[in-house]
Amino acid sequence: MTTVVFMGTPSFGVPILQGLVDHHYQILAAVTQPDRPVGRKRQIQQSPIKKLATSLNIPVLQPQKIGGSPEMQQIIDWHPDLIVTAAFGQFLPTKLLNAVKIAAVNVHGSLLPKYRGGAPVQYAIMNGDKQTGVSIIYMVKKMDAGDILAQKAIPIENTDDTQSMFAKLSLVGRDLLLAVLPKLVAGDANAVPQAEEQVVFSPTIKPDEEQLDFTKSAFLVDAKVRALRPDPTAYTILNGKRTKIWQTAVNEQTTEAAPGTLVHKDKHHLQIAAGNGTTLEILELQPAGKPRQTITDYLNGAGQALKIGQKVIN
Repeated sequence: MTTVVFMGTPSFGVPILQGLVDHHYQILAAVTQPDRPVGRKRQIQQSPIKKLATSLNIPVLQPQKIGGSPEMQQIIDWHPDLIVTAAFGQFLPTKLLNAVKIAAVNVHGSLLPKYRGGAPVQYAIMNGDKQTGVSIIYMVKKMDAGDILAQKAIPIENTDDTQSMFAKLSLVGRDLLLAVLPKLVAGDANAVPQAEEQVVFSPTIKPDEEQLDFTKSAFLVDAKVRALRPDPTAYTILNGKRTKIWQTAVNEQTTEAAPGTLVHKDKHHLQIAAGNGTTLEILELQPAGKPRQTITDYLNGAGQALKIGQKVIN
């Protein structure tokens, strides 16, 4: 039986780990990030990978940093056939990569060399791309730079957000990996180097990048809302108050009003001017310190103060 050390943290890796188990790979351990405090109450939560591994009686390793850790030495001592990573969130030292008998491979959520880095799905949606996909690559010390063993593209729908795309890509990644691994084990895998001149990076989204820019088109504002949903969630300054924007829609209506101006309001609709004469409808939001709410509920409360023609977003 082929031995595997699996490394992953978010739900993206869950179908992939389950697929390896279902196809009778021997999982020596699941390596995942340490338990973290989550949410307003800062409750300690296990990663999705830890929850699955525990339910399957797979040993779990949680080094704060894999490099130089006792956990890394344990993996080296095991001398596994394969290391498989899927959104693990840490670099693997060369010493660890060299410990495998066959290969260390990564399931990456983009069509490499486009979107190397920690937020490939977010950038694909945010930039308005029509498709993204999964790449299975050899792992090397340089971030997401290994030769490509397989790729598969899927469309990005105008309703997709990061959560829905990760769910789709995890299944694509599972099936693609399971098709590649037998070839790797048999020594029949072919890999293609990445074109360095086509590399695009997707670094982790920083807090100061979460604010919406209404001088951009309504399509791109909506794309950013979807890219940052459900976490960390895009925000704007609405009527002077920081407000998370959970759901929006692009309108066909055009306007000559300046971006950020309220152009239409009734009991159930709030439409804001965006860039290039476009308009955006806000469907669901969350004022600071308040619960998430529909636009109807908002307009029945604090939204009553908003006036058509007023610049409500700065």
